[in-house]
Amino acid sequence: MGPSVELTRTIDGCKSGDAESFAQVVDIYSGRLYGYFYRLTGDRNLSDELLSELFMRLVEKIGTYKGGSFESWLFRIASNIFHDHLRSRKRRRKLLDSRRTEAEFQTPQPKASDAKDEKLDKLQIQLHRLDDDTRELIMLRFYSEMSFKEIAEARSEPIGTALSKLHRGLKKLRELMEG
Repeated sequence: MGPSVELTRTIDGCKSGDAESFAQVVDIYSGRLYGYFYRLTGDRNLSDELLSELFMRLVEKIGTYKGGSFESWLFRIASNIFHDHLRSRKRRRKLLDSRRTEAEFQTPQPKASDAKDEKLDKLQIQLHRLDDDTRELIMLRFYSEMSFKEIAEARSEPIGTALSKLHRGLKKLRELMEG
């Protein structure tokens, strides 16, 4: 399904170079896209950088949007930016220092508040124990609320492949949460 009439006007404005139209797209999507990057990286500053990169690419690539789900198109760009970041990081360091990674995602000091916060903290920690590809799939499905079809399109892979990878990833996450 394509974008709404109002969003279509905004996209057309972006294609014309209208700054106000770009500002509207930023207003509409920045929260979800920042959340997507933050859930993948666990780093606020890096999430801000990736979000800035996304909106710079949006300005460059808006002319390549040819219809269909604008959200899927936008999240495909976000996914590409995240993977570019991973490749860059891997070039800088061939092997991650596992002790440093574990230290970054240690369980925070328990709050006197409720168990829900602790469960969310544990979920965040366990998500970062998954490989980047699996974590991204889970974020696209549950945080970004994309359909399986949209995920498959955004990742340029068959829907069955996306479903299978997501199923295995959720099974692994469940094991980590129970362990």
